[in-house]
Amino acid sequence: MSDTPATPDPQTAARLDERALLRDARAGDVRAFEALYRALAPGVYALCLRLARNAAEAQDCTQDTFVRAWQRLAEFRGESRLGTWLHRIAVNEVLGRHRHAAVEHRHLSAVDPAKRYTLDDSATLRDLEQAIARLPDRAREVFVLRAVYGHTHEEIAGMLRVTVSTSKTQHHRARKLLIAALPGLGGAAEDLDSDLPLDTASNGGEE
Repeated sequence: MSDTPATPDPQTAARLDERALLRDARAGDVRAFEALYRALAPGVYALCLRLARNAAEAQDCTQDTFVRAWQRLAEFRGESRLGTWLHRIAVNEVLGRHRHAAVEHRHLSAVDPAKRYTLDDSATLRDLEQAIARLPDRAREVFVLRAVYGHTHEEIAGMLRVTVSTSKTQHHRARKLLIAALPGLGGAAEDLDSDLPLDTASNGGEE
């Protein structure tokens, strides 16, 4: 038997690095926090872009999310992954801006096909993106957080400050509206008509 220790897989190594960087950042190491920012900001920005009105707002919300995270780093107890905690802050940033601005119409930017949506036809994917953008606000927010990012209804309820029952109801509403709006989805409609995150079998959940 070899005495050489096994090399951790890239995902495990990344999580080990994240824990080490988090420990150092909590101790006041700005460079460690900057490293966390570089690793996690793209995912936070993608979420903000899906919920915000435009790319500029999404960028502002991303920056504000990490400012809040740095200020509140001592509050993070590690009960969830750091990315999940950042998602909660990001959702609050986006929705807070919209509440203060009294915005009634929000637009969902393009869904990244590299995430969960596995529809191969680009025209069908565009139709899906447009249909999601036309969903009522609360239904769209719940659908994006559940179907795109794989958050549980309990997590979504905490993020949006609604009940778990409301989250489930809005997700069901969003799926039915999307299926009705996209009768040509064919087999892909089976994924929408489910309470599981899209492509969960191959992606296993982002957070």
